[in-house]
Amino acid sequence: MVKAIVGANWGDEGKGKITDMLAEESDIIVRFQGGSNAGHTIINDYGKFALHLLPSGVFYNHTTSVIGNGVALNIPYLIKELKSLTDRNVPMPKILVSDRAQIMMPYHVDFDTYEEARLAGKSFGSTKSGIAPFYSDKYAKIGFQVSELFGDEKALKDKIANVCTLKNVMLEHLYHAPLLKEEDIFNTLMEYKEMIAPYVCDTSAYLHKAIKEGKKILLEGQLGSLKDPDHGIYPMVTSSSTLSAFGAIGAGIPAAEIKDVVTVVKAYSSSVGAGAFVSEIFGDEAQELRVRGGDGGEFGATTGRPRRMGWFDAVATRYGVRMQGTTEVALTVIDVLGYLDEIPMCVGYEIDGKVTKDFPTTAELEKAKPVLKKFPGWKCEIRGIKNYEDLPKECRDYIEAIEEEIEAPITMVSNGPGRHEIIHRVSNYKKN
Repeated sequence: MVKAIVGANWGDEGKGKITDMLAEESDIIVRFQGGSNAGHTIINDYGKFALHLLPSGVFYNHTTSVIGNGVALNIPYLIKELKSLTDRNVPMPKILVSDRAQIMMPYHVDFDTYEEARLAGKSFGSTKSGIAPFYSDKYAKIGFQVSELFGDEKALKDKIANVCTLKNVMLEHLYHAPLLKEEDIFNTLMEYKEMIAPYVCDTSAYLHKAIKEGKKILLEGQLGSLKDPDHGIYPMVTSSSTLSAFGAIGAGIPAAEIKDVVTVVKAYSSSVGAGAFVSEIFGDEAQELRVRGGDGGEFGATTGRPRRMGWFDAVATRYGVRMQGTTEVALTVIDVLGYLDEIPMCVGYEIDGKVTKDFPTTAELEKAKPVLKKFPGWKCEIRGIKNYEDLPKECRDYIEAIEEEIEAPITMVSNGPGRHEIIHRVSNYKKN
């Protein structure tokens, strides 16, 4: 059986913990898109980790972790990340890398940095990890696929020459930066070949066999619905699809094999990067939520940037849940809200004097003002509670209000950052 775990919003929903938990009962965990531009924070018996390229199942001896063909493969970063685990006494995980994955090159990072500097105040809030230039090259058919490292050397050199011709025009005339050299790129690729060779295989064939054998496969997404390039807050999005449907493509399996989509939803909102954020709060109110949030505060797992904070956005989340094809929801960081006397929730958008509950395109979104509904707080610590019925009534009312708003069953409620700080819940939600 194949299960996908994805985010409903802007990313940062707490997928790392839920993926780590679900990985415990999985055989194979697959990263299917994105690169090292975002991270998942995981707290377990080994300590606290921020993973960026590795799937969140790497802490279990019984699992195989797969880097799918849809991933932006930064080879030195992957090797460094593996070493960072073994240096902290985590057993070396079993890793497979798709021979169809494409390679993140050092010049992708350079181009990302140059372009953000050129755009200055009009930038997209990139993490400067090379993601947009990488995917641009992939779809322009001038990227390097892992399989090409093991193929005809002359064909590879011819391709490198073409890449240098194209890139150097921009480097010389647009960015006024040092030019690429064919020999340097070839040598870099040969170094990468040596690094990645032990892990490369036809992962699609491997997964096909695993599905036939009835293995439990978990597809792990990066970021969330609202960062999808088609259905998100374009252009303030990432450059690969963040939706569960892309999991089939990015892993190399049939779409019909995905039977369960666990969508992670945060009990309040946070976002790293630029773009419309209707329920955003500011000043002391935002800072208090930021410092209390997550484990050690709401700061990017990759960048360390302070996250933008907001109240729960039911409009954005319902849309995100819908776009993911959600079968069940994991609600995270509910414990963080215990300090509040009352908890606002954004239940509608006012745009040009009209209230809507439908998530609009970006131009309309920029004009939207939040319509807030306030719920009484529970004013107590709920960490350590194992049974849903033992939560304060105000907390249960808030959870059930979220469930009604987003139109999907909440089956898991996370009330702490630890691996097993989770409440499993039988939902009574029935979609009308």
